[in-house]
Order: sequence, then structure tokens, then C-alpha cells
Amino acid sequence: MYRKILIISFLLSAILLTNISCDDNSRSLGNFGIDIATVVPEDDGNYSLLLDNGIRLWPAATAVDYNSLSKERVLLNYTILSEERNGFDHYIKVNDIWTLLTKDIVELNTHNEDSIGNDPIKTNAVWVGGDYLNVSFHFNYGGERPHFINLVENKTSTKTTNEVIEFELRHNSFESPAERLYEGFVCFDLKPLRQNDVDSVMLSVKVKEWSEQYDNNSKENIYDVVYRYNRSINVQTTTMMPIPVITSNEYY
Repeated sequence: MYRKILIISFLLSAILLTNISCDDNSRSLGNFGIDIATVVPEDDGNYSLLLDNGIRLWPAATAVDYNSLSKERVLLNYTILSEERNGFDHYIKVNDIWTLLTKDIVELNTHNEDSIGNDPIKTNAVWVGGDYLNVSFHFNYGGERPHFINLVENKTSTKTTNEVIEFELRHNSFESPAERLYEGFVCFDLKPLRQNDVDSVMLSVKVKEWSEQYDNNSKENIYDVVYRYNRSINVQTTTMMPIPVITSNEYY
């Protein structure tokens, strides 16, 4: 029931927030905003929040209990309490906060290839923000076992060059029956890809897309994106952020 309430709440939010936005990477309605953020650990067990556009937020007040994890990605509902103060762009009140699945990139090899899987998946959006590759997707789920989602560097076949690093978005359904379409959201940490002599890296992400239009119900899709880093703070991006559906039981 709790999960259903969360999904209904976010569907209503998506409808209401479609027409009102404060910039390309956040939504606001009345006196609150909704953003994807990265948790930054601070002294004495405290935490701050870093938005994907570089804005730093200090949670001066909160309406919920939250035990922060280092560099965890979250979906944040917040109200701005003040302008720039003590090195932060805003003091905020945290109205609600939900954990987003956050993972490292995996090296695919002959030892883990079977467990990683290669089942079709439906991607809605793939983009870089906040040092992460963010993926909104759909998958068919039968309720027997959580599905496995990974971004892999395929050492068995990938031909990575200095100009482009090739990855694959992999999905293991564990032969689950395809009874119902579910929505998911995952963030992959890109910071290990940084190189000292350049300020950006080209990424090519291959996806085995689920599609009823093809005989084998799948096709290959390629997303070419750029991971830029070492840039000045508050550099705005142009990607429109979809609002994630929060779920934690159907995939990992």
C-alpha cells in the first residue's frame, strides 16, 4: 500500500508540475521544488545536498527522518528558507526525500557475464548530470525475483578508444514472467572515468531495447553522451529531468 501511495503521489506531481518549472533541471510548485540531488557528507554526521546544476543546499530544517549515505543519489522535495549563506546557495527545509538506486560501473567479463544478463529493457531517457549517468527505464516484471540493472564496460568485446568509452546497459530478468510493465530509475557513478589532461569524456551506451515491432522483440539502441567535469559551479544543462517513480523492491 505504501508503494502504491508513493507512485500515485508522483504521478500526480508529474501532472501538476508539467507546466511550471524553475529551470531545466528542477520543478517547483508554490513554495516547494523537486530535484535530483547528490548527498554530500559533512562534519558531525550532518549532510548537505548538491543539485546537478552545482547549487549547494543546506538542510536547516526537515520534516522527515533521513539517515544519509555518502554520495547517495536522492529525489528531494524541499522549500527554500534563505538565499546564499555560510558557503551554501540556499538553506532549505526538507519536506521529503527518497533514495534513488546508485551504482558503480561494472567490468563485464567471462566470470560474471551470466549473472549480469542481457535481457531487453525499455529506456525512456539517458543523460549525464551531477557526475552520474542517469537512466529512466521500463521493464516487464512478474513478481518472482527483483531484476538486475547494470552499466558495464564489456571487456570481452568492447573496443574503447581515447576518444570514446563504450558501455552497455545490461538487464537480467532472471526469466521472470512478463506480466506487468514497471518503471525504474538508476544512477551510475562516472567520477572514476575522469582524466587529468582533459575536462570531458565521450560515452557511448548500447542498450538492448525491448520492442514489439521486431521479430525477436528487441533492437539495439545507442546513446552518445558527454561527461563534462572540472567546470565552474552553476553551469546549466539543457536536459529536461523526468520525475522518477520511486520503487525499491522490483530491481537492484
